[in-house]
Amino acid sequence: MNILVVGAGAWGTALAVNACTRHSVTLWARQPAHVMAMLAARENAAYLPGIALPIQLSLSDQTDLAQLAGQHDLLVIATPMSGLRASLQVLSDQTAPVVWLCKGFEQALGATSVASGPTIGLLGHEVMHSVAPNVLGGVLSGPSFAQEVAHNAPTAVVAASPHAAVTQALVEAFHSDHLRVYANADWAGVEVGGAVKNVLAIATGLCDGLSLGLNARAALITRGLREMSRLGVALGGHTETFMGLSGLGDLVLTATGDLSRNRQVGVGLAQGLSLEAVLAKLGHVAEGVYSARTVVSRAQALGVDMPIASAVVDLLDGHITPRAAVVKLMQREPTAEV
Repeated sequence: MNILVVGAGAWGTALAVNACTRHSVTLWARQPAHVMAMLAARENAAYLPGIALPIQLSLSDQTDLAQLAGQHDLLVIATPMSGLRASLQVLSDQTAPVVWLCKGFEQALGATSVASGPTIGLLGHEVMHSVAPNVLGGVLSGPSFAQEVAHNAPTAVVAASPHAAVTQALVEAFHSDHLRVYANADWAGVEVGGAVKNVLAIATGLCDGLSLGLNARAALITRGLREMSRLGVALGGHTETFMGLSGLGDLVLTATGDLSRNRQVGVGLAQGLSLEAVLAKLGHVAEGVYSARTVVSRAQALGVDMPIASAVVDLLDGHITPRAAVVKLMQREPTAEV
């Protein structure tokens, strides 16, 4: 199989490295200087340092991305959520499956409804329907730190699409002795899980940064999963999806794993750093910061209660201190668990 990975960040590079021993893989980067550096060092020092790029992995900065894409059997968009729309527009006429790795909601673009344009921010498949409706689309998601995948650590992910041909292509491309790929037709549920867990990981990082204890962490993860499920079902997802890899699995990893950038945002804020200082220290995108406001906006538009996510937005916007966010959550009126 000929695979094109669009975007040479950590996750795109890790998947390209993982697949290039079994398939013909090209890793495309927008900046020629980035490609030159990777060619010279056979390493993506900017995003995935310490991982050798196999000699059989091709690297490209070809200007005409659509032409390059036409030579491949599977197209993988590995940009942040903010780059998905532009990438789908470029690839909108491709006949090969087009899948994306980013997790989150697109930020609102200023319209007043999903029908007239993204106002409250769209999930990846909603963006696709907006700008590339004829594409055979899908998403690869689940609990997967790029560093561990690149080191061939055992990992399981989910390939989601309503098109069986797309999930089959993803399984063929990436399933291996080290990486298990499960198929799921519920891409709405899978995408909500991937988006909301990033926001909840900020809350859990805050909890741990304040040394609130393991009881508090467990409560946040469990109640956060409930918030994720409520929003996901309201957006067309299936309840059982949120008990799977892209829901509970990714939430546990991102909320507790020290490699999680979103968790590190919460820890940094708890330590008294400004959001700007935390993000500068990270040096990479933390999708939960990008998507938090949109998650809450979509929830409010649907009448879905998400107190933890709302507290994270208040914190990111500087309306509340870390300690006050905890007090606000704990002083809510008693309610039924479900």
